[in-house]
Amino acid sequence: MNNDNKKALVLLNMGGPRDKDELEMFLRNMFNDKNIITVKSDILRSFIASMIVLTRKNSAWQNYEAIGGCSPLNKLTEDLVSKLNNELEDYEVFQVMRYTPPFAPKCVQQLRQKGIKEVVLLPLYPQYSTTTTKSSLEDFFDIAKDEFSIKIIDPFYKNEKFNDKITDDIIKSVEDTKAYNLIFSAHGLPQKIVDAGDPYENQVNEHVIILSEILKQKKIEFESISLAYQSKVGPLKWLTPSLEDRLSELKEKNVLIYPIAFIVDNSETMFELHIEYEEIAKEIGVKDYKVVSCVNDSDEFIEVIKDLIKG
Repeated sequence: MNNDNKKALVLLNMGGPRDKDELEMFLRNMFNDKNIITVKSDILRSFIASMIVLTRKNSAWQNYEAIGGCSPLNKLTEDLVSKLNNELEDYEVFQVMRYTPPFAPKCVQQLRQKGIKEVVLLPLYPQYSTTTTKSSLEDFFDIAKDEFSIKIIDPFYKNEKFNDKITDDIIKSVEDTKAYNLIFSAHGLPQKIVDAGDPYENQVNEHVIILSEILKQKKIEFESISLAYQSKVGPLKWLTPSLEDRLSELKEKNVLIYPIAFIVDNSETMFELHIEYEEIAKEIGVKDYKVVSCVNDSDEFIEVIKDLIKG
């Protein structure tokens, strides 16, 4: 098919550092994002970002060293793009990251060079948040302007194939589900962002209900199923319950964690969930602690994406 008819599928995500220099870039870009630090003054936001980079860069880098010195998100996303390019005849697939390369300007330049006019944007966040979905979309539109015919894929947490994959992965991860307490762990948000109208908490709650219902339909029982929030930083009030508080209720119990807000494994899953919270769980006296991987570049998720771009 020639490029006159070919469309672009652009995967949007936050990005992740490949080395210590990119970690500084990641932190600086993230905390300069007006959707993350919601103060009106750009100068004040830039100052806050600089302070955060100064105080957190070295400790954050130790976290990345513990998982191999880089975010796993990059390789997994490259693999996902490569597989999709092999599978999709009518689309050329690209990725755009919000805080580390590849950035939107490079992608837009590639689209121009290839003469592609139709673009489908797929934010790789199952639920909508101003801090993720809105931020990534705005970033692309700021560069693309009105140059392309653009279709946006809506949050896809209700997609049947997607939820079938998640529940299958959960079921396969332990021998006896009845002996485990399933916690859906979502990335936390400051309460004030939710209070300002962000739909994330409602959509995460709805997603937990949907997944619980599918597990019931599949005749799978857990000792309990609950939702908790991870990754709280700073003094602000964040969404509750925190994952730490939820784990503290499960002393001498078995726990299975599913990272409900992530599509591709990253530092929040590989360091926080697999290392940091496991240590907390051991200190609390949790008997067995397991974490399910994200859907990543799995064949099933490729089918989900095919479903989404068809719809």
